[in-house]
Amino acid sequence: MSAGASIAIVGGGIIGLSTAWRLAQRGFAVTVFEQSTMGGEASWAGAGMLAPGGEMDEASELTTLAIESRRLYPAYVRELVASSGLSIDFQEMGAVDLAYSAEEMSTLEDRAARQAGIGIESKAVDPKRVAVFWPRVRTEGLVGGRFYPGDGLVNPREVVVALCAVCKKLGVRLVQNCGVRSVADSGGSVKLVTAHGTETARCVMIAAGAWSGSIVVSPVGIPASAPVKGHLVGYQQPSQTCNTIVRHGHTYLMQRNSGLLIVGASVEHVGFDRRVDAGVASQLSEAAGFVMPHLLETTPTEMWVGFRPGSDGLHLGRWESGNVYLAYGHYRNGILLAPVTADRVAAEISLDVGVR
Repeated sequence: MSAGASIAIVGGGIIGLSTAWRLAQRGFAVTVFEQSTMGGEASWAGAGMLAPGGEMDEASELTTLAIESRRLYPAYVRELVASSGLSIDFQEMGAVDLAYSAEEMSTLEDRAARQAGIGIESKAVDPKRVAVFWPRVRTEGLVGGRFYPGDGLVNPREVVVALCAVCKKLGVRLVQNCGVRSVADSGGSVKLVTAHGTETARCVMIAAGAWSGSIVVSPVGIPASAPVKGHLVGYQQPSQTCNTIVRHGHTYLMQRNSGLLIVGASVEHVGFDRRVDAGVASQLSEAAGFVMPHLLETTPTEMWVGFRPGSDGLHLGRWESGNVYLAYGHYRNGILLAPVTADRVAAEISLDVGVR
């Protein structure tokens, strides 16, 4: 790479690739380094919920970003489809949160009241309406629910394939199986030590998810990151088995256009343990079977794990050393926050660096 207008991105997931796309559109020469395959980690494993209603319940910078990014998603997908010529499963069908006790219902109502104050809309749904619109859902003991019309889903695997296609069209260099070990900021440029040798760029963005904090950055180190493992279970089902996102407590169910009904997700602090634990998967299946009883007699067709990028907060934008930019710590919301993250970081780099 030449060190003029060259930007290095560490991490080839949906965040890194989306930002590479936006930077390439602005005229930068971009290289993306990915330690495995493009989109092969958290972006591949993620269910793809676009659900501020299920994630946010109080005012914060993260909430503001989540709501903005959800607003950006339709145009983001349309542009990506038009530019790549590929299809993307993107559904704006809403979500329902269910309550099977008075206490659960009170919790939902209190939460909805807080969300109304930050611009997240929902409405009460009685058991009779649930039985009509969600015929597979358990109605025995059902007290009621809340419907969130603004929630939706996207298939992140299809998004990543489309992002790779549009990045290649714009001349982005995609380097797979090439982890970055260290980054040194010399003031006028950055030097990256990779698994395949040393490279130089004008600046670098670190978007390696749970692996970001393991990269040695000098002269100023970056915030730590850690993997938060999550199990997911999938059932191949007839279309419209689950016609919106369905949530109960910490369990969610959602169905892609392919028919794959996804149930998630566990939260485990066990490091980078890639093993699928049959016991954890069984717990998810039981929770899904409580919400949709027919699943108790259905065998899952897929079980997998992923690593959410945990950190002490969302790290977004220019870091202290000047030519290093961060885009990690999204935790459960990396898919949702991809459009706004890409737009903001690309705009900041453009303002700071310019095309030379």
